Amino acid sequence: MSTQSAAAPAAIVVEEVSKRFGRVVALDGVSLRVENGEMFALLGPNGAGKSTLIDLLCTIGQADSGSITVNGESAMRHPVRIRRKIGVVFQESTVDTRLTVMENLEFHGLVYQMRRSDRRRRIEEMLDLLELTDWHGTVVRTLSSGMKRRLEIARALMHEPQILFLDEPTLGLDAQSRARIWDYITRLRENENITVLVTTHYLEEVESCDHVCIIDHGRILADGTPTQLKSEHGTALIRATPNAPDVAARIRDRFQGVVDGAEGQIIIPLEETGGVDRLFSEFGSGLQQVEIDQPSLESVFLSLTGRDLREAPPAPARKGGRNA
Repeated sequence: MSTQSAAAPAAIVVEEVSKRFGRVVALDGVSLRVENGEMFALLGPNGAGKSTLIDLLCTIGQADSGSITVNGESAMRHPVRIRRKIGVVFQESTVDTRLTVMENLEFHGLVYQMRRSDRRRRIEEMLDLLELTDWHGTVVRTLSSGMKRRLEIARALMHEPQILFLDEPTLGLDAQSRARIWDYITRLRENENITVLVTTHYLEEVESCDHVCIIDHGRILADGTPTQLKSEHGTALIRATPNAPDVAARIRDRFQGVVDGAEGQIIIPLEETGGVDRLFSEFGSGLQQVEIDQPSLESVFLSLTGRDLREAPPAPARKGGRNA
């Protein structure tokens, strides 16, 4: 948890929150604190409880027990006040593809009862920030996935929220589009003085975050700065690519803590092998490639959850449409 005093002002305070859906426990006594101005990352595999927590913070649902305070307001008692102070980019796209870029932003401003002058000013600022000015009159259905994501971020910022929630903002985008989205988010923090809470499957995206929280099976496993987490929970990893399925099976039988990675790789904690030489002496002829990763957020996640966050990476966006 944060080392700052409990009395210090915070953007978000979650205390012992639990949520069930029938027999499924989505959140189990979750507590966390997000300070004003922080970039806070929530990491976890599918089904860990990330999106459920985002929904509760955005007052879409209510917790079964515990308390949630967002920007000093109780999520249970003052949901409308909270909604006026937050912006949300959901995992699934919610922009109206029949409207133009400008019309989507204009409509959002009307929903939030912004004055005409404020709407005009804010639309111009957001189009400039997200580099959408040249596309303001373009019908959204003709845009690429990356540009639609940029529009969703612009729309979420229209009413000048104090907290921005980003639920998998780069899901399914190609690497170039992902990099551009994060460039915009960095620029946003510099220009808007805003608190950002983000969930993502891409560990490299959270290295620059102020605070990282790892959740699995509805429980917080660890949180802290990236440096703290790597120091306390990280370990060196061997990333090996076997040349046949039977080689992978023998390695799994031989060593503890082996998990399947992306693209046919298997991942082994270096300490479990007793050294790379031992791995090569026993399986060298059956390996196409071997890499050693120093302690990282990936190794932190692996040691805490027993699985690789990249086991089932999202498919990249289809080619076509306009550039991200």
